[in-house]
Amino acid sequence: MPAALITGATDGLGRHVARDLASQGWTVLVHGRSPERAADVLPDARVYVADLSSLAEVRRMADEVSSRESSLDVLVNNAGIGSAAGEGRQESADGLELTFAVNYLSHFLLTLRLLDLLRGSAPSRVVNVASAGQQAIDFDDVQLEHGWSGVRAYCQSKLAQVMFTFSLAARLEGSGVSVNALHPASYMHTKMVLQARGSSLSTVEEGAEATERLIVSDAGTGKYFNGQREARADPQAYDERARERLWDLSERLVA
Repeated sequence: MPAALITGATDGLGRHVARDLASQGWTVLVHGRSPERAADVLPDARVYVADLSSLAEVRRMADEVSSRESSLDVLVNNAGIGSAAGEGRQESADGLELTFAVNYLSHFLLTLRLLDLLRGSAPSRVVNVASAGQQAIDFDDVQLEHGWSGVRAYCQSKLAQVMFTFSLAARLEGSGVSVNALHPASYMHTKMVLQARGSSLSTVEEGAEATERLIVSDAGTGKYFNGQREARADPQAYDERARERLWDLSERLVA
């Protein structure tokens, strides 16, 4: 049976995708912050617990997955916090702007630490759940110490995911590991969306269908999708120098 690790699988899109895959015979590795909530997603779930706001916990979880699992066919980087995650700018356990740390940097680190397992399971896939809400990164203020807003923090973190997708796909060319990103659906009916705007425009089922398409079918690599259609991301995502600058910064931050 193929195996998939889904971060943020205790609620919303991640929970729906986890249950769908399990019903299709997949081995689903459920990530969450709470062992009780993670275990509640699926009966007899293979549970991995970590708070993604701590890079130390991300490293620990990645090492646990690598030591316990013989293969990993798909990694779905789904966990995240929204634009209404808290009052004002907050920092992670590592002193980094919280939204950037959770939505992007934790998945950068997790993915790199699981690459050997993914390569050994090729053909395998990385699916980054991003957003159409994107904003160019100001490399003079990546931690948003000046002019922070929840929307800016969220949109920067989601563009960083897309830039990482393009960079990693290029680095893994010929390895059998594909890497794609998507905006699953607009304002799905999830707790995160309802906290941010009070209402939804689309269903979790719509987002899950688009996400599962990238999980189960060959869509190429190094692409960004809006729903099930290939789309254009923010222009900065196509700036090779900006992507390399982000990669170098990310490596320093997780070192």
